Amino acid sequence: MEGHEEERLCGKWRVACGLYSYNLRDVFTWRLLKTIVMGQILSLLICGTAVSCQYLAEYKVETPMLQSFLNYTLLLLVYTTILCTRKGDRNILQILKNKWWKYLVMGLADVEANYAVVKAYQFTTLTSIQLLDCFVIPVLMVLSWFFLKTRYKLVHFVAVMVCLLGVGAMVGADILAGRNQGSTSDVMLGDGLVLLSAVLYAVSNVCQEHTVKNLSRIEFLGMMGLFGPSSVAFS
Repeated sequence: MEGHEEERLCGKWRVACGLYSYNLRDVFTWRLLKTIVMGQILSLLICGTAVSCQYLAEYKVETPMLQSFLNYTLLLLVYTTILCTRKGDRNILQILKNKWWKYLVMGLADVEANYAVVKAYQFTTLTSIQLLDCFVIPVLMVLSWFFLKTRYKLVHFVAVMVCLLGVGAMVGADILAGRNQGSTSDVMLGDGLVLLSAVLYAVSNVCQEHTVKNLSRIEFLGMMGLFGPSSVAFS
């Protein structure tokens, strides 16, 4: 009886932690491999963007809005044009009539997130920005829990706690480094901008997931191309 009781408790613990006995063939599928490869390519592109922003900051080139404006302009030329050619309920006029304010909020969140993180390169280091940007993960989990009704296991919450500890350690290290160099206020401002951008990115990503899954990818990118440049110009 004790053996069965222990096995039952272990089973409950594994379920709570999200640890199941999966068949490796069911886990390592072509779809998973494609997702991993695309994720690594995206990470490489983001890394290139970060290094470029760092070089621009070192040469005193302060153009955070211009850098974002070019991205949104490309979306405007491609995906917004596609929306303009559609007919019926999927036409851009119908979308604006029913959901213009939603995409306006998404556009503002995305633009301000990009602005904050690019601006942060003028005050703090590339390493700090990349590590502090992970703060988007716990914020994203909270927003997904309430708005997307996503449920997580114990192992996810443990990972988030580790992430938050890392964020706290990084901020503390930056404060000490800035104190030694006599520029604590600038470092704190840079870290604060990164954390602000992480919150805004989380809002944008939750809206993006909801839109892409329930509507379409082209609609989301097209409306970002429409409201992105206008939000940049307004800012």
